[in-house]
Amino acid sequence: MPTKDKKPQPERASTDESLRAEREKSDREYATVQTAIEDQADAATRQARAGTDEFLRATREKADVRLSRSETPAETRESVARERVHEDAALRGERTTADAERRDERAERRRALDALLHLEREETDLRLLMERTRADEGLSTRDQFMGMVSHDLRTLLGGIALQAALLKRDAAEDEVGRKTVQAAEKIQRFTARMNRLIGDLVDVASIEEGRLRVAPALQDATALVRESVEAFQPLASSQSLSFDVEIRGNTLMAKFDHERILQVLANLLSNALKFTPPGGRISLQVEPVGQDVRFSVTDTGSGIPSHQLDAVFERFWQARGEDRRGLGLGLYISKGIVEAHGGRIWVESQPDVGSTFAFTLPGAPSSAT
Repeated sequence: MPTKDKKPQPERASTDESLRAEREKSDREYATVQTAIEDQADAATRQARAGTDEFLRATREKADVRLSRSETPAETRESVARERVHEDAALRGERTTADAERRDERAERRRALDALLHLEREETDLRLLMERTRADEGLSTRDQFMGMVSHDLRTLLGGIALQAALLKRDAAEDEVGRKTVQAAEKIQRFTARMNRLIGDLVDVASIEEGRLRVAPALQDATALVRESVEAFQPLASSQSLSFDVEIRGNTLMAKFDHERILQVLANLLSNALKFTPPGGRISLQVEPVGQDVRFSVTDTGSGIPSHQLDAVFERFWQARGEDRRGLGLGLYISKGIVEAHGGRIWVESQPDVGSTFAFTLPGAPSSAT
């Protein structure tokens, strides 16, 4: 399967959707208000015309009464009737003309406002595009700078780690040599930690750009779990923690990038080790769930308050504000990796009871199994 390249940033897609929805809402509200105004104007016009018609009718009735009481010639009465017909026709014509002019005015007003809104929105879109272009240029410059710096830093760290290994290898078997070995081991741990931090920062930049590269391949998830156990079992034992593993199924085929998912499990297990006190328990479980394969890491640590559960996968989040053993990027990166595979990740936790971090990966198609 090909690696995933740069894709539209979800934040921008969300902004575009919000802008579109807001414009549609504004259009609907304007149409509603404009219709209400026009309906009120039409009602006022109808009321005024009804009043005029009623006044005209009453006036004519009075005139007809006077004519009937007087000895007005029939020709005069016929003339009055003809004049009234002409007056009525003229009144209808004036009203028809007035209605047409009012419709034209309204249509022109709508066209003018539509043109104004179009120009305003075009200007807004242009400014947004310019801002995004500048942001993309800034991000591109940042990525190039980060790429060069991370490469150079890793080269230097590699040299430091190599020198530490040489010091450790050539140390004498006396007290001074033992101290040298201890110092060299500390240097190796520090360089490994710095290398991980550099990798985390590069991953965060890739996730924000929507171009985190993963290369999923169909493989057995149980091998991945066993590799994780081998790496973390000694650490758990050294901290007096029990480490249980449960694999449900002989083979669990799934599509994933081996190194990337190993990175996710390492992040989750490292956090479990960090926040579980001596005597506690950590369990790693993998099982088929529907069309997916689900991994879960459970601990008996301090747990996470319910009001913080929605924030655990954000950048720089840390369970304890005073804990500076990391940048708080592990869970954010894990979320980006899992989602890049088409899976999802979540947490369930209770304070003073423990936490369970779980994630899913797409399983193998039925034809592949």
